Amino acid sequence: MSFPFEALAACRAELEAEASANDAQAVFPTHGLMRLRALGVFSAALPLAFGGCWPDAAPEAATGLLRLLRLVGQGSLALGRVVEGHVNALRLVSRYGSPAQCAAIAADVREGALLGVWVTDGAHPLQLEQTAQGLILRGQKAFASGAGHVTRALVTARTQAGTTVMLLVAVGQDCVIHPSIGGLSGMRGAGTGQCDFAGLSVAPDSLIGQAGDYLRQPEFSAGAWRTIAVALGGIERLTTVLREQLAARGRAQAPAQQARIGRALIAAQTALDWTRRAALVATVQDRYEAGDITATVNLARIAVERAGLEVIELLQRGLGLSAFIKTNVAERLTRDLATYLRQPAPDEALCEAAAWFTHRDLPPTEAFP
Repeated sequence: MSFPFEALAACRAELEAEASANDAQAVFPTHGLMRLRALGVFSAALPLAFGGCWPDAAPEAATGLLRLLRLVGQGSLALGRVVEGHVNALRLVSRYGSPAQCAAIAADVREGALLGVWVTDGAHPLQLEQTAQGLILRGQKAFASGAGHVTRALVTARTQAGTTVMLLVAVGQDCVIHPSIGGLSGMRGAGTGQCDFAGLSVAPDSLIGQAGDYLRQPEFSAGAWRTIAVALGGIERLTTVLREQLAARGRAQAPAQQARIGRALIAAQTALDWTRRAALVATVQDRYEAGDITATVNLARIAVERAGLEVIELLQRGLGLSAFIKTNVAERLTRDLATYLRQPAPDEALCEAAAWFTHRDLPPTEAFP
């Protein structure tokens, strides 16, 4: 099946308007979520055999999903975070789950299920206990995007044997949801909250893969390309806002402003080039060594982060104080992008990638169309 990219692009302004309207009260974009579901966004990344849009582990899968995530990010980074988490969960189940688990989750998604990946522990880390009554989850997950809206969450839990396992659990009435952690300046619409599993009973077939699979390389690092694809959309949108607002104020012809526009366009294109390289290497993994995949995606993370921070600075310098007025969409976009770019361990990612490529070249992607 083909994906309706034009229809997704056409609703960008609608997604952006909802994001702005919801920002002050940190309201989750339920209308945008329904629009994306109706367009097939949440089923597009399913394996092709289960109704997805692209062949597995093929260049078309990389470029297609990259385009989808970019477009969502251009409309709403908060929704982009939710979509990226959903796709991440699908990928992990597809890679490590059994055929029966893959078929079951595909059926759930086609019926409207929203997935998430919640791996950050709260004050009480999530534990999986074997009791006389069966398997029980106790503990919390924090920074859970889409809390209160995700229907199935892929979580990591510590076992009594000291190993870490993945489980796909239904998020229902047996879970205590705290829908907002409060205090975030950006990405306020992503529904980032906390979930207390409060002694939730889980079936043995909720376990996905083997102990240690979540941290297994290169998949653990490779999945970050989808995060930066959403950030790329935000960078591109912010670059467009800079151009449009300078032109509307009659300032786009000033040499200093033209220089800012030019630098922003360069930064956005650099982010696109690195994201495309990371997407191809991470998706078509059989052509590359694991170390090449991990290191390439880590370099792309840093390149996109730097591009985003540069565009934020260029916009704020170019628009001046108007970029800090809350009624200006640029103000929310810069907060959302700055928050979204705060991915974990950037220094470690950069140094590890640099060490890997000190004595070897970047893997080629020129053979792809």
